[in-house]
Amino acid sequence: MRTLIFTLIFLAAPLALATTVYKWVDDDGVVHYSDQPHPNAQKLQVKDVQTYKSAPVTAAGPPVPPPPRSAGAYRGCAILQPPTASDYANIDSLSVVVQTDPALRAGDQIYVLLDGQALNGGAPTGAQFNLSPVDRGEHSLQAVVKASDGSVVCQTSDVTFNVHQPSVQNPVNPVRPH
Repeated sequence: MRTLIFTLIFLAAPLALATTVYKWVDDDGVVHYSDQPHPNAQKLQVKDVQTYKSAPVTAAGPPVPPPPRSAGAYRGCAILQPPTASDYANIDSLSVVVQTDPALRAGDQIYVLLDGQALNGGAPTGAQFNLSPVDRGEHSLQAVVKASDGSVVCQTSDVTFNVHQPSVQNPVNPVRPH
C-alpha cells in the first residue's frame, strides 16, 4: 500500500511540477521513485500536463430542436424470449423472440447471434426463431437488425441463459438408472 501511494504521489508530482523522475529497484526488489538521480536509476519520460481551455460562454438563443428521425430509425429493439439470467433444465429446443419498435420495416432483417456466432448459417432468422439443439452451459444471445444495405440499424443488449442437462457420467442420471 505504501508503495502504491508513493508511486501515485511521484507520478502526479511531475505533472504539477514538471520535474525529472528516476526509477530504480533496490536489492530487496522494492521499486523506488525519486527526483534525485541514483546509481542504476532509469530516467522516466513524463508527458506534459494536459490542459483544457473552454470556449467563451455566449448568451443562449432559442433552444435548437433535435434533428428529425429518419424514416428508417428504430427507437429500440429487444429479445423478449428467453428472459435474461434464466435457467433451463433438460431442454431440446429454445424459442427466441425479438421485438423492434416500431415494427420491422420492409427490407430490414433480423440476425440472431448465439455466443457471438450467427445462427441459421448466417442467414436472417426473423423475429421468431427456434434454437435446437441447445448445448449445456451458459450462453448469450444478441439480435442485430440490418438494413438492406447491410448496415446495422438496431442492436440488442446481450441476454444470458443457462442450460442444465444431466451428464451421462452422473450416477443418479435418470437416463441411466442404477
